[in-house]
Amino acid sequence: MNQHPDFLLNQIHGPQDVKQLDLAQMKQLASEIRTLILEKDAVLGGHLGPDLGIVEATIAYHYVFNAPKDKMVWDVSHQTYPHKMLTGRALAWLDPEHYEDVTPYSNPDESPYDYYAVGHTSTSIALATGMARARDLMGGKENIMALGDGSMTGGLAYEGLNNAAIEKHNLVVVVNDNQMSIDDNVGGLVTALKKLRDSNGQTPENPFTAMGFDYRYVADGNDIEDMIAAFEAVKDVDHPILLHINTLKGKGYEPAIKDEANHHWVLPFDLKTDKTTVPAPDGPTAASVALDEVIKRIKNDEKVLAINAAIPGSFGLDKIKQNYPENYVDVGIAEQESVAFAAGAVKEGAVPVLFESSTFLQRAFDQLSHDVAANDLPVVMLVAGGGISSNSKTHLGIFDQVMVGNLPNWIYLAPTTLNEEKAMLNWAINQRKHPVAIKIPTKPVPMGEEVSADFDKIKYQVKPGKDVAILALGDFYTLGQEVAEKLNATLINPVSANILDKDSLDKLAKEHELIVTLEDNSLDGGFGQKVASYLGTNKVLNFGQRCEYTDQVPLKQIYQDNHLTSEQIIADIKVNLND
Repeated sequence: MNQHPDFLLNQIHGPQDVKQLDLAQMKQLASEIRTLILEKDAVLGGHLGPDLGIVEATIAYHYVFNAPKDKMVWDVSHQTYPHKMLTGRALAWLDPEHYEDVTPYSNPDESPYDYYAVGHTSTSIALATGMARARDLMGGKENIMALGDGSMTGGLAYEGLNNAAIEKHNLVVVVNDNQMSIDDNVGGLVTALKKLRDSNGQTPENPFTAMGFDYRYVADGNDIEDMIAAFEAVKDVDHPILLHINTLKGKGYEPAIKDEANHHWVLPFDLKTDKTTVPAPDGPTAASVALDEVIKRIKNDEKVLAINAAIPGSFGLDKIKQNYPENYVDVGIAEQESVAFAAGAVKEGAVPVLFESSTFLQRAFDQLSHDVAANDLPVVMLVAGGGISSNSKTHLGIFDQVMVGNLPNWIYLAPTTLNEEKAMLNWAINQRKHPVAIKIPTKPVPMGEEVSADFDKIKYQVKPGKDVAILALGDFYTLGQEVAEKLNATLINPVSANILDKDSLDKLAKEHELIVTLEDNSLDGGFGQKVASYLGTNKVLNFGQRCEYTDQVPLKQIYQDNHLTSEQIIADIKVNLND
């Protein structure tokens, strides 16, 4: 049921309707959009601060330009809620029954007003530059624009700027400067942007004009009139322009203004108290265990560096940031930089511990290979979010094993308990031979027994059964337990996602009719295929997710489609035993 049938937004079915509004109506529309963002995020969670801050600029854009002929490429696209409301998708905010009708990022499958499925950062300038060149080649005249917030610390943004600055015709890059990324902005760019804001865009120390851009500045990017004037001034230009707009992240919701980091993305929360309605986990978590071990090392005066790429909140790294600043590095939204930085640090004797997200780690594949693996440097890396999920297709965490596990020299460990995770991290820090990654559990796992293990040689942990051997990797070990108990099967903790215990595999193959692998990951290039390839028999049955992009598909449905329920696995095993 539409909760706001009286809202002006109900009359907006596309940008053509925005163009009919007067200034007072546009201000009313901005207020309504903010109300809806808050209401929906309170129920489902989602990006809050970025969307609250971009409302006026979005309304002004659709008032001035002629989408979808004129094209806006949204960087990250975590700031597209207002855009979606103005392009025919408002019901997904007006009516709770339709809250899940649209994805949280731009999506061309949803609307002709979206041009890419974009969820990661720093790509918009390069995409828009390619579009501009193709437009010219095809004889087109449409406006091409890229807009990002907090994305300028990513390397591809600079590569895009380098090429955008020499384009011959229309191209506008909008830097939405809200002084914030997922966490605090870092690096020299912070200084450069501050000088521009403080001088109202007049400082001679302007990196954009130095590159050749025609630079424009808007002091209040949350003023609709000013943004309309700014967009009208750059519409149909015949050369590259950089439009720098100063906006307030979280505008309209005081808690999001006071605490920007914790309101960039939010869990469901109570609008009256601003408190999350999701209960906190009891006891230690995979993230807290890792954090405690690193802090213990720092307290022991070991030369440990905790390194992350703009996501300290995901790991609770504020404890290190605040109490041990010399042992903390945030490189900004730049995973390539974080991995190369770690490689440089370890070469000079430090012990770098990288805190990475599975889905963001793909940006650093070249450094994982070229700088770390090829040099066989003992970097330690903790990978979070590496599992099957209901996330958008730009934020899937099923490819980390494929990336890391298929590079030479990397050892990829997968704990089944928190104590095992602790033991793996301690060993990884102590050994100085190879790069080691640890796949942080995405599901609740038990504390487990104390583990004192040497992972120099991978040795499978085997609980004997009969007929079927189930190798259950990482946090799929619990699923393996369910299946093994019902079949009286042998259960194995394989310890590593990429290094095989060949002696154990040979023995298991001799003593069992069927080998089963379970992994919370893409099957193609994953652990199970390595086992099957080594054994080279038809006695191996692999379970994981097919190599595909799912998009906001419920986790239960993904499990069902991939035969990942214990009932389905048991049924498939029985069929194969009877063949």
